[in-house]
Amino acid sequence: MINKQIDLNSDMGESFGRFKIGSDEKLLPYVTSVNIACGFHAGDPNVMNQTVRLAKSHHVSIGAHPGFADIAGFGRRLITYTPEEIYRFIIYQIGALDAFCRIHHVTMRHVKPHGALYNAAAVDRDAALAIAKAVRDVNDQLILFGLAGSELVTAGREIGIKTVSEVFADRTYQADGSLTPREHKNALIENTSTAVAQVLQMVRNGEVETVDGTIIKMEADTICVHGDGEYAVEFARELRMLLEREGVTVGPIA
Repeated sequence: MINKQIDLNSDMGESFGRFKIGSDEKLLPYVTSVNIACGFHAGDPNVMNQTVRLAKSHHVSIGAHPGFADIAGFGRRLITYTPEEIYRFIIYQIGALDAFCRIHHVTMRHVKPHGALYNAAAVDRDAALAIAKAVRDVNDQLILFGLAGSELVTAGREIGIKTVSEVFADRTYQADGSLTPREHKNALIENTSTAVAQVLQMVRNGEVETVDGTIIKMEADTICVHGDGEYAVEFARELRMLLEREGVTVGPIA
């Protein structure tokens, strides 16, 4: 049995206008935190409003999911910005989602960058500090989600805000602890049993096997379950069931 609490988070609100992405409503019963797109890489005011309302009805923890201004590329293309520009657009996006949280009388709890911005902040100290400072300056009680072992987690800790180390159930890892780039054929784990085994290894032992067979340390506070996969709902349901069967308490970050 594993005596540990773990958060299950999912990126949501990534539809836009008439384009529907993900299975938000079906996924919500199985996750404990949601990261809601703020209109830059995905989402729009109507979708943001609906997603906050839906998340509130399921009593899950709500966070902002800011990204690059890249609707066409879904925020997965690296765009060059100065740290000052990153700082300002993070504040802008956090503020937009917080406004919807306020009208629905819920509290925004965390911030998790999206896509290429997330990956950049994992290795680029200047970008990481810009994000961390923006989060702190908006609300120093917000929790910053970052890739386990990343510059983003380090930056948040250095400036005195609470950080959470995130791991991925459905992504493979490189020997340096980074996620395998999506363009690689082995980047995604599509077999549920394999994904669950990887999660249990990270939660139970604090380590993960990388694509080259290396075993590396991996701190896990929250697990990301992507909601846009073909079997996302079934995967989230089975993952939560197996974690609870192992004695893991599944709940949001306090």
